[in-house]
Amino acid sequence: MTQTVNIYDAKTQLSRLVDRAAAGEEILIARAGTPLARLMPLSTPAPRTPGLLRGLAVPDAAFAPLDPDDVALWE
Repeated sequence: MTQTVNIYDAKTQLSRLVDRAAAGEEILIARAGTPLARLMPLSTPAPRTPGLLRGLAVPDAAFAPLDPDDVALWE
């Protein structure tokens, strides 16, 4: 269940509210009863898969010197 907290109370209890959000609770922060922001837990990123780009070939043209016209555009 989402709880609504007044902005003044949220400022005085921010650490506790963040702990509750990290535990999975969703908290709405409101001013005069109008919701302004939502405090919620971050989703956990998927674990990294080693070797995902194995076999990726970078063409030699990527390391070739630029044409003088292209160099002039960067200056």
